[in-house]
Amino acid sequence: MLSVLSYGRIVARAVLGGLSQTDGRDYSLITASCGFGKDFRKGILKKGMCYGDDACFIARHKSTDVLGVADGVGGWRDYGVDPSQFSTTLMRTCERLVKEGRFTPSNPVGILTTGYYELLQNKVPLLGSSTACIVVLDRRSHRLHTCNLGDSGFLVVRGGEVVHRSDEQQHYFNTPFQLSIAPPGSEGIVLSDSPEAADSSSFDVQLGDIILTATDGLFDNMPDYMILQELKKLKNTNYDSIQQTARSIAEQAHELAYDPNYMSPFAQFACDNGLNVRGGKPDDITVLLSIVAEYTD
Repeated sequence: MLSVLSYGRIVARAVLGGLSQTDGRDYSLITASCGFGKDFRKGILKKGMCYGDDACFIARHKSTDVLGVADGVGGWRDYGVDPSQFSTTLMRTCERLVKEGRFTPSNPVGILTTGYYELLQNKVPLLGSSTACIVVLDRRSHRLHTCNLGDSGFLVVRGGEVVHRSDEQQHYFNTPFQLSIAPPGSEGIVLSDSPEAADSSSFDVQLGDIILTATDGLFDNMPDYMILQELKKLKNTNYDSIQQTARSIAEQAHELAYDPNYMSPFAQFACDNGLNVRGGKPDDITVLLSIVAEYTD
């Protein structure tokens, strides 16, 4: 694990180096996380990188950095199922696959697919559903490979503007694409999508790029312009500053989620679908904030 001082040196090199591209340099992601479970007024990180029913992971293997977020579908709670178990198990399985090197950097859909099918074959009974987003940086090629199933997602910010983003996948209003494991005999009743249905993309990144990976609890409560305003506060680009900014974004989304008079992105989307809705959307919130920096051991 790199020290905070080491993180600071890495990020400083990224900033001082500007956006110049040098073929021989490896890149890396310096990542901080923060989040809130919707049932808590303070940020609580459960064991295993979980905020409420959300789950996430940050992993490295050889010349790759890999991030993942998943949002457990809360409706399972009505049937006596803990929604966090599915999302947590999925992310832990994907993290293990990465650490064991059982993946191809250019194919994050493969990580999601293998992880999901391991869950299906697990001898320990598991029920539930979740969305998922995985981001992979190939340090040597400077390319970011992504996959997103459902309404979690990512933004890439460069020069104060969003230059890349994931596409949200919805069957219909407030019903995102999701991976599921249903009780025996209910497979045709429970909504379940194939991991291969995930939207995927690959593109080059530059030193100093900011990558924000999050669950829908963020995007349903904060529009892009608010997120960009918070990212402008990322002046002292050491690890502590990244962590502080990630917390600031998560805290603002959490507060807006409980504002009954705020016209949130979720409320606007609901109105666009003929529903009379106003206010934020109380939800679990997970934020992974990353900066692309020059890699050093």
